Amino acid sequence: MGLKVGIIGCGSITKFRHGPEYQANPYVSELVFFDRNPERAKALAEQFGGSVVQSAEEILQDASVDLVSDCSSNESHEIFSTEALLAGKHVLCEKPIALTLEGAGKIVEAQKKSQKKLMIDHNQRFTPAHQKAKEIILSESLGKVLTFKTTFGHSGPEFWGVNKSNNTWFFKKDRSGLGVAGDLGTHKIDILHYLLDDEIQKVSAFQGALDKVDEHGEPIEVCDNLVCSLKTKKGRIGTASFSWTYYGEEDNSTFIYCEKGVLKIYHDPEFQLEVITQTGEEVKYKLETVMTNANQTNTGVIDAFVDCVRLDQPPQVTGEDALLSLKVVLALLESATKKMVITV
Repeated sequence: MGLKVGIIGCGSITKFRHGPEYQANPYVSELVFFDRNPERAKALAEQFGGSVVQSAEEILQDASVDLVSDCSSNESHEIFSTEALLAGKHVLCEKPIALTLEGAGKIVEAQKKSQKKLMIDHNQRFTPAHQKAKEIILSESLGKVLTFKTTFGHSGPEFWGVNKSNNTWFFKKDRSGLGVAGDLGTHKIDILHYLLDDEIQKVSAFQGALDKVDEHGEPIEVCDNLVCSLKTKKGRIGTASFSWTYYGEEDNSTFIYCEKGVLKIYHDPEFQLEVITQTGEEVKYKLETVMTNANQTNTGVIDAFVDCVRLDQPPQVTGEDALLSLKVVLALLESATKKMVITV
């Protein structure tokens, strides 16, 4: 008997990632969709062969639902993910885990109380290039990590979001909360924690709403760009840039500078990982096609979550991992607001 999955929220993330990846997973037998816009739920149910319910409560109260994907907008995660865990469901929650530490704490506590699986969709951990890079860093064949720089930027959520308009919830303070820092920044903070096996401890940041406007032509209420300096517990230092205004080309690259060379991840369109040593030796890895907003490939997240439930394995991204990333993102926004260095 396969697993029954309830999906709460039917925006682009469900349409391009959760829907097709659950549909392709051999251990999933049934999908149930809910969205506050019933037409959206209906369209995805038709596309992926599932049923529709009129409220999230129907999914949470259905004893036959095993797994829940919380694809609601950011401000609702603390409600739906908490309730789903306490209703005895395993939960895959979109990032950021919540908008506040209190909200994230509720979800983490609900997981402890329910003892169900909770995984957060920090999907960059699952890519072959990042996994290979981690293997090389752990081997210390390039020596210890000294510095790093990472970037995540694209043309903005109004080009990727389901309604393709400036009325997107990503631009609303009460729903998006953290702007580009919550949308793209959480991914890169998490991948730095993962690759470096370290935690960011001190931050300094600048932010701005440099170009995006809402449906009334007014500057948006959250940042569309944030650039920062970071220092980790182990003393490494680096920089990060997050942007919704990279209009000509997406950038999702990370450079890790070690004692004996450099790792370049997602810098070259053909080779997802390049290793260049101090002596000039180059090793180039062709591992996958890079997923971009225009080119959606299987993230591996759904398969990993299903396996974690099915085989009773620990999740690859825990609520605690996501809470750490959120702490850093909130510290970045505090730093940019107060114009000072903040300790996480």
